Amino acid sequence: MFTGIITDIGSVRALEKRGDLRARIGTRYDTRSIEIGASIACSGVCLTVVDKGDDWFDVDISAETLTCSSLGDWVVGSPVNLERALKVGDELGGHIVTGHVDVVGRIETILPDGDSRRFTFSIPAHIAPYIVEKGSVCLNGVSLTVNEVEDLADGSATFGINIIPHTQENTSFGSAKGGDAVNVEIDVLARYVARLNARA
Repeated sequence: MFTGIITDIGSVRALEKRGDLRARIGTRYDTRSIEIGASIACSGVCLTVVDKGDDWFDVDISAETLTCSSLGDWVVGSPVNLERALKVGDELGGHIVTGHVDVVGRIETILPDGDSRRFTFSIPAHIAPYIVEKGSVCLNGVSLTVNEVEDLADGSATFGINIIPHTQENTSFGSAKGGDAVNVEIDVLARYVARLNARA
């Protein structure tokens, strides 16, 4: 379980194709405090630490995860938003995030808006009903608030989010560009409400 508050921007140091894809992530975390088997959210995807060194840890990424997320786009040097698993008693600064990606969206536009940057994202039709104005969404592991949603004729949607300077500096959104894929996790509360409504 996570909160969508990024605590380090790591980077991909190595990629090795085995039965799964092994990725080495460089980090500023004190890896002495990371146990083998621990869960770390990597750009919004919950992954298991399988090895570690002084300033890196390794994760295995299955074919299923590569299919359902943007991690297949990783190259050596790619920035990685990192968040360690929530502990009982930790401050819940964002919203409840599971690290299970629902869909891969895309950055359509990035425009200056004061000191912030206004991002517009596109998502497919089956996820569109779960994105609501002033609601929470997790993008590449970052808990963000939706400004507005525009439903399109084909059932898909676009939505806007302001990325403030602090978030630009402390997540990979500072180096993002139009056309980039993003891992989208909808608010878990929206998921349960929709399920209950469907059964009503």
